[in-house]
Amino acid sequence: MSAARVLFYVQHLQGVGHLYRAARIARAMTAAGLAVDLVSGGRPVPGLNAGGAALRQLAPVQCPDGDFANLRDGRGNPIDEAFKDRRREALLALFRESAPDAVIIEAFPFGRRQMGFELLAFLEAAASRDPKPVVVCSVRDILQANKKPQRIRETVDRVNGFFDFILVHGDPAFAALEETFPAAGEFAAKVHYTGMVADPDPAGEPEAGVFGDRAGGEVLVSAGGGATDSGALLRAALAARPLSSLKDRPWRLLAGPNLAGDERARLVAAAPEGVTVESNRDDFPALLSRCAVSVSQAGYNTVAELLRAGCRAVVAPYSAGGETEQSLRAARLHEKGLAHAVEEAALNPKTLAAAVDAAAGGPRPDRSGIDLGGAENSARLVKDWLGK
Repeated sequence: MSAARVLFYVQHLQGVGHLYRAARIARAMTAAGLAVDLVSGGRPVPGLNAGGAALRQLAPVQCPDGDFANLRDGRGNPIDEAFKDRRREALLALFRESAPDAVIIEAFPFGRRQMGFELLAFLEAAASRDPKPVVVCSVRDILQANKKPQRIRETVDRVNGFFDFILVHGDPAFAALEETFPAAGEFAAKVHYTGMVADPDPAGEPEAGVFGDRAGGEVLVSAGGGATDSGALLRAALAARPLSSLKDRPWRLLAGPNLAGDERARLVAAAPEGVTVESNRDDFPALLSRCAVSVSQAGYNTVAELLRAGCRAVVAPYSAGGETEQSLRAARLHEKGLAHAVEEAALNPKTLAAAVDAAAGGPRPDRSGIDLGGAENSARLVKDWLGK
């Protein structure tokens, strides 16, 4: 018997977090025996680990400046109706070619409303096909706040009209969907919590030249993909080092692949002896598990990695432009004793140094009560729904 087929759509617009999470789930699904087409609508990411999934790249759409109302193509040009028509037809062609048993759409309809020009047609095609595929939404646990009643009503109607199940990638003991989407009770029977999507426990040793716990431990400052305004955090970390009790430890700044080249060059030029500035590290999970303190923003993937590593941590959530998700996540981490938080408005070298010292002086956090098997649990649920 051939493997059941899954078509998994994901659209990253600014950072790469949505794509990385989807790829992690796709790897778990292929490991569980499903055949997966991972359809990416954002800019290609070199070296993306999709495991055994087939990566299917659409003509890229992006929002490099964070203006999600104005979509741009891979060259940075505004997209027009002709571009939208081509994208829609390409996605529908992939659907016909794949003939999936299950369709998974990341974020929509809770987010990615601007992609409705292709996703509504995609969902209509899935609903009208015989046999109809199982249709699933894949969404993180904490959503961006939305106070517009008509948007909330639209989301509920689309969930109930098109989707069979909702995979919420979180643990309700940490954050429940209804906390940021109060109308979730209207489709409660469709909601299934998977736990947070985190990589497996890091194995092996960090690469040569890394100071782990056995050598005193380094302070690891990471900016994720570097697409959000992470430069302020990196600059504050450089200036915080001499104010911290850990000023004699090595500090490692991972600026991310998307940080502007001139910003990275300024960081390198300003870094004193004992501070290393790099783009990213393939052994990042191992670095986290052995660091003295981690300093980062509070995006979903970063927090999942922090919890998996069980390291002492300081989070400085990104909150520009009315963003609320990271601030809520950081506050929950602080409430549960899992990290120290410094709000973006209060971020400066002094407050950051104080938070690093507080984290270093405390115990390693106990994250044992939080389910981190979100990828594997997602794969198991999809197989169950397909009767496999």
